[in-house]
Amino acid sequence: MKIKTGKEEISYLLEKVIDAYQLATGQQIIRNTSPKNYEDIAKQLSSISHELPNTAQTLKHVPYSPDPNPRQVDYPHRKYDITGVQVKDAYNGLVANPRPFLLDACYIYLYGVGRQGFEQHPMDDNLIEGVDASVRVRLDEQKALQQQLADCQQENELLSRRLKNSSRKKTIVWLSSLLLCVVLLVFVSARWVTERNEWATVRHDLNLLPYQPTQAEIDSLSGIWLYYTGAPQARINDPNRYHQVANNLVEITYKDGYFLYYRHGANIDHVGYMQFESPGLVSIYSRIKNTTGKVESPIHALLRLDKGKKYLTSIATTWSFDTGDANEMIGIRNVFIKQGKGGSLEEVTNTAENANCHCKIMKWIHTANRVKTYQLRYRLLDTLANEPLKALINEKSILLREPKEGVLLTRP
Repeated sequence: MKIKTGKEEISYLLEKVIDAYQLATGQQIIRNTSPKNYEDIAKQLSSISHELPNTAQTLKHVPYSPDPNPRQVDYPHRKYDITGVQVKDAYNGLVANPRPFLLDACYIYLYGVGRQGFEQHPMDDNLIEGVDASVRVRLDEQKALQQQLADCQQENELLSRRLKNSSRKKTIVWLSSLLLCVVLLVFVSARWVTERNEWATVRHDLNLLPYQPTQAEIDSLSGIWLYYTGAPQARINDPNRYHQVANNLVEITYKDGYFLYYRHGANIDHVGYMQFESPGLVSIYSRIKNTTGKVESPIHALLRLDKGKKYLTSIATTWSFDTGDANEMIGIRNVFIKQGKGGSLEEVTNTAENANCHCKIMKWIHTANRVKTYQLRYRLLDTLANEPLKALINEKSILLREPKEGVLLTRP
């Protein structure tokens, strides 16, 4: 690909230079045969040509020898100065072989590189020798692609700035969030330490979980227990209270150092917890199960796990569960009889058996093939066949809060 030469090349270049100069300065150049009209253009180009000895590498043009006296003379007497006459003649097509420094000055002014640099990467197809229609189309496409590339680069720079701004904002948000998390962590940690200390104080003051039971002790207490009490004998409003006793079914489950306590009664259920106070000694706290969340008729008891005994007895501060104001606190001995471990309890309701026995019926489903049924009811002490059990829950097992005659009956 060859660049145009001679008067055709310089005339076109100066035409473009004058147009660009007018656009940049707003100054109108009268294009006639007067050299004075071209002096401003000449001075502008001379400011470029005067530096040509120093810019061959950076601006890609032929080398020029230095001006022997660069500081001793002024325009237009320097070696590579361009005059208005030279510009006028070249513009009007009177110069067949324009000076190289005039050409390079024009190329640098218009395209930012000298003639050699332009020849390597042409940026104006009007300066290419013999460009036909197909080549011109390709050059136009190349120019369009270059413009698209420039636009893409500009968009990328804009996007990069936006991303940097976004990244800066995200960094600020991230740091703010991190600071907030640290503050929350400090607050939560401080709160946790405070609550832990408070819990430690409560646990110490109320003597909660004072002893961690062994696995053997856990196994000995966990499970299903049959429970007997003579509390109905203290109900002064019941004329048939003589030797009235009741059997309940108790489910005890170990949980994190203490035991959940659920007592299924003939009429009233109780819930609560148990804990080991020391080896073999268990305290029991329970209350009536209700839906209000209020503590109703709380019971405190101690149970000793005597090894080898079938009947384990507890001493409880409980209630007579009488009607109205007659519901009095009493002390009583109750009996626990271990039935076994595992399985689940299920109440049987709405059956003929319920109607016949006038009682609560519970099933202990130990396995699919092992099911035991319990009838929880009030009954006469004398109907029990086991004499040792009868002796543990008769009227002598009860202590009234205040001595009162006629409450505990010794005969019907």
